[in-house]
Amino acid sequence: MDALDHKILTALKQNARQKASDISREVHLSVSSVIDRIRKLESSGIIQAYTIITDESSVGNDLTALMEISLEHPRHTKDFVRYIQENPHIVSCYYLTGEFDYMLKICCHSSRDLEEIHRGIKEQEGVRMTKTHFVLRTEKNIFSSLPELPEEIAKAE
Repeated sequence: MDALDHKILTALKQNARQKASDISREVHLSVSSVIDRIRKLESSGIIQAYTIITDESSVGNDLTALMEISLEHPRHTKDFVRYIQENPHIVSCYYLTGEFDYMLKICCHSSRDLEEIHRGIKEQEGVRMTKTHFVLRTEKNIFSSLPELPEEIAKAE
């Protein structure tokens, strides 16, 4: 990945729906070169998906919670992760170091829905402990971050 790829990624991160022609003007490349670079970024796995970020309350998810989960033993990991991946209300799952093994971000309609999700998680074999935090307000919500370009690459443009 070079400085031009980084600029293209930055443009797509700001608006993944913008036209290649708009990006080409911004990064000073031809439209076909921009399209080729985007395809290479996709095929290499650097771009994994295009998505949207919604206002959770506007789509009916009035409650966001972060749940920490500790498993009794690593042998329960595979089934636990499968269960988490199948639940549409669990929007993020991170494997952690420390006292807890996983951190989940859960978005749902109400505390009643969260109670049902919590019960389902607690019923999974091997779940030893949970700790839930209610989100009062979201101050920042970006899907991914782009690291700063190393100085030698940035200067090469």
